[in-house]
Amino acid sequence: MLRGLMNSSDELMAVRAAELYYDEGRTQDEIGSALHITRWKVGRLLAQARATGIVRIEIVHPRARRVLAEQAVKRRYGLKDIVVASSAGVSSAEELQRRVAQAAADYLTALRPAPHTLGVSWGRTMHDVAACLPRGWAHGVGVVQINGGLSLTKYGDTASATALVIAQKAAGSAHVLPIPAILEHTATKRSIERDRAIAGVLDRAAHAQAYLFGAGVAGADSALVHSGYLTAEEVEALVRKGAVGDVVGRFIGVDGVPVDSELDSRTVGLPLERIRTAETAIAVVAGEGKHEVARAMVTNGLCTVLITDDGTAAALLEGSAEPERREVQEQAS
Repeated sequence: MLRGLMNSSDELMAVRAAELYYDEGRTQDEIGSALHITRWKVGRLLAQARATGIVRIEIVHPRARRVLAEQAVKRRYGLKDIVVASSAGVSSAEELQRRVAQAAADYLTALRPAPHTLGVSWGRTMHDVAACLPRGWAHGVGVVQINGGLSLTKYGDTASATALVIAQKAAGSAHVLPIPAILEHTATKRSIERDRAIAGVLDRAAHAQAYLFGAGVAGADSALVHSGYLTAEEVEALVRKGAVGDVVGRFIGVDGVPVDSELDSRTVGLPLERIRTAETAIAVVAGEGKHEVARAMVTNGLCTVLITDDGTAAALLEGSAEPERREVQEQAS
């Protein structure tokens, strides 16, 4: 707090000016008349009230951003951009995910220039982002699926559907990968990727101007478990090897590197190194279960833009400089 920089008289005057301005809705001219000071002095007192913590303003709308948290995380990890959505009033993990998905949709809509080709992954978060995007969010964007995702279960092919919806809402074209995310044999994967149609989609994905993707949990609730690619026991084995989650279908450790090279060799899609070298790589991550994978991503250059919630932002600042941590805690309170 900076109150020590004000004398007691000015502090009391600032409190009274703030009460008249914020509680009673009076203009600065009216406050000046009531307190027998100039409107310019009123303006200075109100600015001091904000700066010293006498007044704290919180925007509680679900689409409000946590600007101080954004600045702290962006500075700590060297991100190009970040959006931190508020968790205020959220009653479930699903609601929090939808709120972050809406923030991602808003960010993509405002992105200028809009990418000529946008690479997208799949999963529940990406499904929600696609649903939140308005029609006409851009025009003529080519949307390309960056990792395999043909479902092996009754849940259906959400991977291609996500790319199709995002493209349709931009009056653009979709290029999908109608193949599994993980194959049984490395040789099979290599053979399929040599197919002219598949190779064409993968080449388009490798040359996209921007990427939009989520991150999966390392546990039984993984989308790769629900889609039939892995069992909960197999994911647990990956956790024992150090997995903290998956990015574009590849289970990574805290160092941002796949924890199982054999599994990675059977995984279809864009390699993580392409994400790492991308100019615009937008990661959308929400919820307590993804704090570790979010940290691995921002620490190891697996995104340039992070769209997340305030709880995840606070977790990313644990162990950082005290001023940064306090900024986020004050916003969350």
